[in-house]
Amino acid sequence: MKLPALLVSALLTAPVLAAGIAVDNVWIREPAPGQSVLAGFMDITSDRDASLTQASSPAFGKIELHEMKMQGDVMQMREIDKLDLPKGKTVKLAPGGLHLMLYGPKNTLRVGDKVPLTLVIDSGGKAEKLETTAEVRSRLAPAQAPRHGPMPGH
Repeated sequence: MKLPALLVSALLTAPVLAAGIAVDNVWIREPAPGQSVLAGFMDITSDRDASLTQASSPAFGKIELHEMKMQGDVMQMREIDKLDLPKGKTVKLAPGGLHLMLYGPKNTLRVGDKVPLTLVIDSGGKAEKLETTAEVRSRLAPAQAPRHGPMPGH
């Protein structure tokens, strides 16, 4: 039947909401062959000042919070202890900026796979676990995606 499959698909792509925290567009970049460190991305919106302090997954050995920023003429990446989630503002974890670093995948991941993630959100000294699912997406940016069919002019 198609209806159960549609419901499951809708649940996996719907934003995760928990106690005023919305997590949407959760994805992991597809690994290159032999790659053991991956990047994860998402959009997080909180209805109160909060912080993302930790992430984990049974699919990885370890996950860290990272940021990338320019230091002079060089892009630097470093681990951060927490990611501030200002009240009412969507914080985007995206390529070239804030992101999750996922170390030691326990299985081979392919485009379309779903990976469970647990996020720990701290607000006012209270830590809350939020369960979500990340989709593995192509490591090729849309502009780099392979062309299908003949090239123009050929």
